[in-house]
Amino acid sequence: MVGVISCEDKVLEYGRGYSEDVDTIREREYPQLKDTTYLDHAGTTLYAKSLIESFSQELTSNLFGNPHSLSASSQLTTRRVDDVRLRALRFFRADPDEFDLVFVANATAAIKLVADGMRDSTRQGFWYGHHVDSHTSLVGARELAEKGSRCFTSDGEVEDWISRLCDVRSESLKLFAFPAQSNMNGRRLPLSWCKKIRNQSETGGNVYTLLDAASLVATSPLDLSDASAAPDFTVLSFYKIFGFPDLGALIVRKSAGQIFEHRRYFGGGTVDMVLTRELQWHAKKQSSIHDRLEDGTLPFHDIIALDSAIATHERLFGSMENISSHTRFLAKRLYDRLSALTHFNGQKVCELYTSSLSDYNRPSAQGPIIAFNLRNSQGSWIGKSEVERLASLKNIQLRSGSLCNPGGTSRSLGWTGADLLQQFSAGLRCGDDHDVMDGRPTGVLRLSLGAMTNLEDINTFVEFVEEFYVEKVATMDSLVTPVHSVPLHQPRFYIESLSLYPIKSCGPFRVPDGKRWEVRREGLAWDREWCLVHQGTGAALNQKKYPRMALIRPSIDLDLNVLRVTCGEPGSTDQKLLEVSLLREGTETVTTSLCQRTSKSSTVCGDQVTVQAYTSPSVAHFFSDFLGVPCTLARFPPQCSTRYASPRKPPGAWRQYLRKFVMPGSFPQDPSPPPAEKNPILLSNESPILLISRSSVNCLNENIKANQKKNRAGSSKAVAADVFRANIVVAETLTDLPKVEQPYIEDQWETLKIGPGKLRFDVLGSCQRCSMVCIDQFTGIRRDEPFSTLAKTRKINNKIVFGRHCSLSASEVTQQQDDNAERWTLMVGDIVTPSYAHDYDL
Repeated sequence: MVGVISCEDKVLEYGRGYSEDVDTIREREYPQLKDTTYLDHAGTTLYAKSLIESFSQELTSNLFGNPHSLSASSQLTTRRVDDVRLRALRFFRADPDEFDLVFVANATAAIKLVADGMRDSTRQGFWYGHHVDSHTSLVGARELAEKGSRCFTSDGEVEDWISRLCDVRSESLKLFAFPAQSNMNGRRLPLSWCKKIRNQSETGGNVYTLLDAASLVATSPLDLSDASAAPDFTVLSFYKIFGFPDLGALIVRKSAGQIFEHRRYFGGGTVDMVLTRELQWHAKKQSSIHDRLEDGTLPFHDIIALDSAIATHERLFGSMENISSHTRFLAKRLYDRLSALTHFNGQKVCELYTSSLSDYNRPSAQGPIIAFNLRNSQGSWIGKSEVERLASLKNIQLRSGSLCNPGGTSRSLGWTGADLLQQFSAGLRCGDDHDVMDGRPTGVLRLSLGAMTNLEDINTFVEFVEEFYVEKVATMDSLVTPVHSVPLHQPRFYIESLSLYPIKSCGPFRVPDGKRWEVRREGLAWDREWCLVHQGTGAALNQKKYPRMALIRPSIDLDLNVLRVTCGEPGSTDQKLLEVSLLREGTETVTTSLCQRTSKSSTVCGDQVTVQAYTSPSVAHFFSDFLGVPCTLARFPPQCSTRYASPRKPPGAWRQYLRKFVMPGSFPQDPSPPPAEKNPILLSNESPILLISRSSVNCLNENIKANQKKNRAGSSKAVAADVFRANIVVAETLTDLPKVEQPYIEDQWETLKIGPGKLRFDVLGSCQRCSMVCIDQFTGIRRDEPFSTLAKTRKINNKIVFGRHCSLSASEVTQQQDDNAERWTLMVGDIVTPSYAHDYDL
């Protein structure tokens, strides 16, 4: 078995030198890992339970005062800070006679401190060079380099530049920065560059070195015992090593400290005297480098916490060498297993991004980080965002994107600067879900290991990829509906239910049976006309972040002209009630208790939208108290639709080897042409109306049952149609033989005629789904279905889809007459007559 590890290997590498077995340590010290696979240690590792307990004991047993005082409590703080500073230096084997340690917020703050010092040290400015694998924070220092900057695109370029330093004599300052380890793929760079540069610069000019050690020190020792070979400046973040505290450090080689002599800014605690009235003068402290650079009051509680962090870390894991050995073994195992994954046709599943010098057996060359992307059996890219969403649903925590490593990521993915500028103009932004553009990934997936990572974490992730992304014909056969010998029939469709969602991302309002409901160009009347906005950020809230929004139930009372809102589980006795007028008051009535509004810029699905926020405290308290979030109600302004439908429509997907199955919806094509007209929307995500099929929901539930049986999982209740938050649920009338439902037949619909008036709708495309469909709309509880099964059965170009976007036909809008309001209505029970795409070839 692939998952089996020999006892000999386990003794040699796995958890070697730890105080106890890794799993024992995890169970006692890391309860936050229960039922979770955490593979983002390069972002931050996790803090131990006993660390927090030890720190808490420190705080409750001692009185720590502000260190800028002479009181007993202040002097205690000063002594402890001095002790921790020394202990931190010794952790990196740095001689306090040769090095000083400056406490900062994080590695980025330390980088800026060095760059500011270089800028201020001479009026002529400085030159800056950095390696292509640098973190964004290292790259940003180039903006302060008045003498210019250079990005070294390879190790060879660096070596060549170093060899020429002695040939170019210059008095101008130079700073060369590089990461000890790439935070993107774990590739480790030569630390020998520091000594080489120092030797060359002694005759060739003033060249200083800046080492970003933040990624390296998380799982590897940093040895600064040889000051002659050490960087002039080393930056790091302690939370990368210990999980807590959130603190960073700048380790300065004392012989390089003169660059801070002319630093312009000074803060409290860094000066011996300041004159402000007749004269403007100050005297900087000269006792130490850290005295001159630590502006203001130190985060002394965090520094004291660092003492507990180092002690706990050493007690649990022994040494950084032990952690390095442990994570190296696991990283090699993970890399080998991912490398071996193939689809049924031999196509590799994982595209792994490694340096030609990388070797997971050599700690000098490679750290415990793996960067990769996934491909399907046809070689097409699987979007990183979709993988991360599904992984999160399975309680697997990883990282995706460009990882704040623009040079390394673009080089690995083959993007040039001109390419990226073009994609930026096309809408690509850091952190968005534009996963693939022009046929290439825009980012990567990253797995990073830590001291408490165990074999189960490795097995869990590999099994996750095998289950959802390794295509096996036998596995996929079990998910399709049986092949029927009879031809497809033409069923009679009707509207089973009509729902609108007056407040975006809150519960539905079901249109009562027998009541005709108005349809507008923007969708069903009152649908997504309101939203809840965060009072601090202005962003519209959604269920993905706040699942309890499902328990907010709006309803429309047209007789009383009010929006009625209740909060709480259906049937509970402690539900709260709020009523808001549907009428749009003029300026003379804006001061009424529930309807006072002001314009506010809000972010809705990435769009900047101007909404009218209710400023009444009672409205804000109603929603804020229930959700536990500072928010208020807001409404889309009248006659101000600047948003238009934009359903995500990937090109038609492959179906070659599945054509033999009668399963509409299993890797379907998306035949609907893009709409010629712009369709206005209010606060909907992508289109005016969303439609789903009851038959498709039934089929999905059968697939969920089959999947659970195959995986021997426990039973799970059926997924309700409500989780898809559709406006229209269409059902089939099975009166004629054969009485067989046709799931996903809606994938082939091009237009619809609905009701006695034959109201015409265009089908715009498939609805791309996210993990929000896993939130039970009756309880607000999140689970892993139906997204897990959809990920296996409902993909177009690796995007998970379910349901169809619709809008009123452009011809319908053109032909409407002002006195024919009845024509634009829908009702439960209305007959739905679809037309089919020309390439419907099932």
